[in-house]
Amino acid sequence: MYKIAVLGDKDSVLGFKALGLDTFPVESVDEAKKTLHELARGNYAVVYLTEQLGVYMEAELARYKDELTPAIILIPGKEGSLGIGMANVKRAVERAVGADIL
Repeated sequence: MYKIAVLGDKDSVLGFKALGLDTFPVESVDEAKKTLHELARGNYAVVYLTEQLGVYMEAELARYKDELTPAIILIPGKEGSLGIGMANVKRAVERAVGADIL
């Protein structure tokens, strides 16, 4: 059975633990990159990643973009949204549908 992970700074991810998701608090971008690769090799179908880390992990995000698992979804962190996650969703919808419906 596949699992769901949340990767980001401690304050941003701990609330997801109450929902039963596996949380992976990290303190640096390098630690986040290493953890993401470990999760990708593991049994994780979805990895929620804070936008604040995603900004510095474009190469890693591109690597897993067309893979079946894990689906990496950018979410706002404790500092608020940077708009990156919504832009990615919009691009994915445009690619799937062929038009901007959002």
